[in-house]
Amino acid sequence: MGYTAKDVVTLRERTGVGMKACRDALEAAGGDMEKAIDVLREKGLAAAAKKSGRIAAEGVVYAAADNAKKVGVIVEVNSETDFVAKNAEFQAFVKSVAEVIAAQNPADVDALLDCPIEGSADVKTALQAKILSIGENLSIRRFTRYEGDCVAYIHGGGRIGVLVKFEADAAASGSAALEECGKDVAMQVAALNAEFLSEATVPADAIAREREVILGQIQNDPKTANKPEQVIQKMIDGRMAKFFKENCLLNQEFVKNGDITVGQYIDQQAKAAGGAMTVVAYTRYEKGEGLQKREDDFAAEVAGMVK
Repeated sequence: MGYTAKDVVTLRERTGVGMKACRDALEAAGGDMEKAIDVLREKGLAAAAKKSGRIAAEGVVYAAADNAKKVGVIVEVNSETDFVAKNAEFQAFVKSVAEVIAAQNPADVDALLDCPIEGSADVKTALQAKILSIGENLSIRRFTRYEGDCVAYIHGGGRIGVLVKFEADAAASGSAALEECGKDVAMQVAALNAEFLSEATVPADAIAREREVILGQIQNDPKTANKPEQVIQKMIDGRMAKFFKENCLLNQEFVKNGDITVGQYIDQQAKAAGGAMTVVAYTRYEKGEGLQKREDDFAAEVAGMVK
């Protein structure tokens, strides 16, 4: 058996499908989680699963942009409890770490830990000091830094953070229209979590995989399985258009006005600014996504099913 009871639980959490179907899918996929998700989707049992999986760790996501210096930062720092995440000392430390990232541009978290920080020799020493004073294990998990016109958004007191980067000409750069547009786009990303920026940025292997899943759905549906090949291809193309509309930020319906897309809204704001601007990148962090805070006994409860 190439999977565990915990894998069955994880697949159930990611797809909302029953335990037995999850177990059968993992069996068919040889224990491969992503293949098992595709098996369930082809059978029409599951929608596209959230790749982030279960959110369990505590901490905070912080995002900030400095328009004068043309730099933006988003960072996640984890703690053991939500109580500590709301601690003023902890939040001040997170903000100071973001300032170090903005100013010193470290390559990764390891390089960040070696950067000097106000009040301490380096970030690693400052982190260890906070662990001692706060009384919980803390860790700097990840960060993204952009240069250019950036807009930051924090939702739910640090539960979700979004950083949006624009390319803009002189008329639009630093404008109120760009700032307003950035906030709206960031809230869209926070709410709907588009996996891709645009249709052009979707990797070829992701498109091929989605077309394969759609074909499996059509073949498993008695109403469509025997359709002519050219009809099936048109059905696949139609469903792919829906896929792009749901999963590409610029193709999504704008939350504040469903009559236009996000891309069209950005164009409107560019005209209001009297210049040109476009979103070229964004990062969305949700605290603890993909991390497990503590092991629990839930897996043990379904171990018998797997056996």
